[in-house]
Amino acid sequence: MTADKTPKKILIVEDEKPMARALEMKLSHSGFEAQVANDGQAALDLLKTKKFDLILLDLMIPKVDGFGVMKELKDRKDKTPVIIASNLGQDDDAQKAKSMGAKWYFVKSDTPINKIVDYIVATLMT
Repeated sequence: MTADKTPKKILIVEDEKPMARALEMKLSHSGFEAQVANDGQAALDLLKTKKFDLILLDLMIPKVDGFGVMKELKDRKDKTPVIIASNLGQDDDAQKAKSMGAKWYFVKSDTPINKIVDYIVATLMT
């Protein structure tokens, strides 16, 4: 939690509902204000009306995939930090995401939620 006591807002873009719920609960318990979008278009629509401090983004999501969301954010000149949490484990996916501005890239199946939260905290503190 930051000194100003205003909870940081995190947008979770995740289509797997159990994973989205687990992330939302963990982030809420960690002092963040978390909101879930279940597809890329819903995330982009939300980002037109709300400001978030960080986006936790899956790549394999319906309607607009994670790379499409990142491209749209770049086109909009939206500087919100993005952390990728995906099941795509290929190095070229990670490289592509990082080249598009992702701060971190995690393979969900290899990364405990606690570790993702630690990186969210670290990203927001810099």
